[in-house]
Amino acid sequence: MTIEYTLQDLPDVAEKIISNATSKIILFNAEMGVGKTTLIKEICKHLGVEDIISSPTYSLVNEYESNDGVIYHFDFYRIKEEGEAYQIGFEEYLDSDAWIFIEWPEKVSGLLPENSISISINLLDNEKRILSF
Repeated sequence: MTIEYTLQDLPDVAEKIISNATSKIILFNAEMGVGKTTLIKEICKHLGVEDIISSPTYSLVNEYESNDGVIYHFDFYRIKEEGEAYQIGFEEYLDSDAWIFIEWPEKVSGLLPENSISISINLLDNEKRILSF
């Protein structure tokens, strides 16, 4: 599926992602500043998160309560090797039945399950993005 969107379309994009997800583990692939965290925030809102949603760049993982249970939001931008993710118990998170959103998944590619959904986001211009999954 491919979706061209602007920031104003984010609620619809979030709904499409959730309703078409075949797995609760979603990988977000995009360059810095394209809108991974912004999209994840909208998906979390769609799932009923009322907490403040922010990028876990320094903590590696944030946990949110939603209407559908726990959501784990990972940002692996700052890790140097997969072992760092392993040390925080990343594989145990993957074994849960929680929604798991992962920014910079290429940093932990050897730890990711095959049933993960991969989303790519590319910037078309200052306002439009194209998402595919």
